Amino acid sequence: MKSTIWYTKPNLVIEPLFDRWYAWSHLVSPATAAMNVVGRHLKIMNSYIQSPQIHAAAVQNPKMLGGPFMDYKRPRVEDIKKLKVATTEKQANLIQFAEAIKELDEMLKKHAKGYALETLYEKVPDILKGYVELIYDLNNNPSFRFFESLLYNSEFYNKNSQSIALWITDNDERPFCLSTARLDEPNVLHLDVPFDHPGIDALSRMKREGGSIDDIAALLGVKEEDRALFDTFFTQESQPTYKKYNGPNARMRYFGHACILVETRDISILVDPLISYYGYQSSVNHFSDIDLPDEIDYVLITHNHQDHILFETLLPLRHKVKNIIVPRTTTGALQDPNLRMVFNHAGFKNVKEIDEMEEISFENCVIKGIPFTGEHSDLNIQTKTCFHVSVGDFTFLFAADSRIVEGKLYEHVHRVIGDVDVIFLGMECDGAPLTWLYGPLLTEDLARDKDQSRRLSGSNFEKGMHLINVFNPKEAYVYAMGQEPWLEFISTVRYTEESNPIIQSNLLVEECHKRGIIAERLYGEKEILYNFEERSEAKEAALADSNQ
Repeated sequence: MKSTIWYTKPNLVIEPLFDRWYAWSHLVSPATAAMNVVGRHLKIMNSYIQSPQIHAAAVQNPKMLGGPFMDYKRPRVEDIKKLKVATTEKQANLIQFAEAIKELDEMLKKHAKGYALETLYEKVPDILKGYVELIYDLNNNPSFRFFESLLYNSEFYNKNSQSIALWITDNDERPFCLSTARLDEPNVLHLDVPFDHPGIDALSRMKREGGSIDDIAALLGVKEEDRALFDTFFTQESQPTYKKYNGPNARMRYFGHACILVETRDISILVDPLISYYGYQSSVNHFSDIDLPDEIDYVLITHNHQDHILFETLLPLRHKVKNIIVPRTTTGALQDPNLRMVFNHAGFKNVKEIDEMEEISFENCVIKGIPFTGEHSDLNIQTKTCFHVSVGDFTFLFAADSRIVEGKLYEHVHRVIGDVDVIFLGMECDGAPLTWLYGPLLTEDLARDKDQSRRLSGSNFEKGMHLINVFNPKEAYVYAMGQEPWLEFISTVRYTEESNPIIQSNLLVEECHKRGIIAERLYGEKEILYNFEERSEAKEAALADSNQ
């Protein structure tokens, strides 16, 4: 075996976990991790232990998709009890941290009445002292901000909570990731390695480059009793070689949801990577990781939601990504963790931040951050940006899930960037209520009517057409709808033709067609080759006509 080249199987899952829960960005940042341990994990585990039958019934009800219900094929109460005990012991400091945040919030509401805050520092819970700054907004509403970089260098950031699970999949069926812990299963191998472990990169490389099973097992610390299972994750059959795009212009490939790859012969740009990695038969044609370049120049992250930052995709890509661009934030707010720090502590050392209307330029290509509004339940969150990408004089606008809450904003943006050739816009226009994602961060209950009014929603027909009217694209694509089957475990979306997002996006596509704009709601996969020479000739002809 030592002298043979082995490859990881194309359907090997490298699943990142935090204390056996599916790891997303809010479980890397220490403050949000603390609040999710208490407000999500322990809460769901307590509920399951008390009434497993309610959970079993709920996961069979399509109306309960995405709810706080554990989804197991058989009762796992005893396993969840053990996980709860392990969590309360291992995360005792994070649990105290979360309780202290609530205590701090209550103290500020009681004592901060517009007078100087300096005397209140002595009332800050001891566990938080030196990690928070007390502040007012301009209307004398009190709050606090974290010194987040210090939290990463404290006992509240513990890489021992991180691990990976390795297993072979042959379908898209998985429980909703935010509410179902990953328990021991016969064909799942759990490895206690943190996200920045070099073994993850080495294992990921073996999908294309091959290597020694013995060497990778030693690097990952695989126990001898686990070798039989570990060895089943490999094959001697190599994957197809990637054919780099070498055309004269650009190629766009849609990988599902909000993931777009733009390539020229000189550069590759991958937006919001969420990719079906796994080489099994599917009812939906789709690109997979074998359709990605061996080197990716830029990965663009639009915002800090779990369907746009998927470590299950990003960790296996880490070894081939040259740069990651993330929206900048320096708020220190609980709901707005710094993404650069999240990625740095997940092992990515090549992270660049971008501000609104800031540019990153390189040969024949410019990436500009564009304001992103809505879809964040009216919380003060800065870690969100749309991207304007110029390849030569050809332009793409990735509007992500931006909801046009104030139309004048993009009119101001248009005066700076002008028309665009291709626009991508998200139209999941119903969205979940605030508490679905941010509930664990709240320090007091939110009234149901307020919660329902503040939704994680993208643009509807009217708001989407405002973008079309402002930027006059030649092509318009609705994306980020969460429809692909490999996304259900993270998005819980199941649309019908009567679903409002489908109705609204159909209206937009139809209206674009009436105007002579190429338009489509993307699903599965899509490839388009853009001919810049034809565009330049048309532009020159139009300019000549205008001068006559």
